[in-house]
Amino acid sequence: MAATAGPVDAGLGAKVAAVRARLGLVLALFGIAVVGWIWSAHAMAGMDAGPWTGLGSLAWFLGVWVVMMAAMMLPSVAPTVALYTRVTRPTSRLSPWIFVGGYLLVWAAAGLVAYAVGVAATTVLGDELAWDHAGRGIAGATLVVAAVYELTPLKNVCLANCRSPLGAFLGSWRGGRTGALRMGVRNGAWCVGCCWALMAALFALGIMSITWMALVAGIIAVEKTLPLRRDLTYATAGLLLVLGLLLLVAPSTLPGLTIPSGQRMSMT
Repeated sequence: MAATAGPVDAGLGAKVAAVRARLGLVLALFGIAVVGWIWSAHAMAGMDAGPWTGLGSLAWFLGVWVVMMAAMMLPSVAPTVALYTRVTRPTSRLSPWIFVGGYLLVWAAAGLVAYAVGVAATTVLGDELAWDHAGRGIAGATLVVAAVYELTPLKNVCLANCRSPLGAFLGSWRGGRTGALRMGVRNGAWCVGCCWALMAALFALGIMSITWMALVAGIIAVEKTLPLRRDLTYATAGLLLVLGLLLLVAPSTLPGLTIPSGQRMSMT
């Protein structure tokens, strides 16, 4: 009896240690997210100019954007990182963090695309993007488009891969640190496909507003973690549609919305 107790106890101890390691990883990700929220609230204080808030220089925007994505996304992606660690059993303690780095790298690339689109729009259209010209209509239309995207098959596919990444892990597993980076990038790409419209809605409501940032982050977390997937996307679509219509016809009724004082949309 004693001869078999040793291996059993050792195996149990290893499992407990693995669970503790994954729990510590999840708590660390939540801790980073909390720091990101605190920093974002401090950095954004007094900067919310409403829809199409100016984003400053590319370097400044990219730094703020990455911190925002860490704050908004890490809580909802933490279970995925824990699952990655459990399934792949990486030999290096850095692998889960490299996975997270790959995930955030994709979001950084998405931020660069958004910035480039904003610069191109202001260069081509100029003052036509002012709030009292086309800016208000574009903001409302962006929210309506985001609402429609919630109901598309592409949204369903991307959300399914975000919520249940096990199949993707098993089908595209790569070992080592390079593999961790590639798998993080892959998961980040599914997440961008799932959430890009919600991020566009954040730009349309005020990218420097901690209130709207919290709302969008809450929607993302709920969609990616609660089981009622289809009902939740319908609810999100309805909310975005209402916000878009109110932005078009009665923006002053939206609590937390900063109405621009006639400025044009400016990214630089």
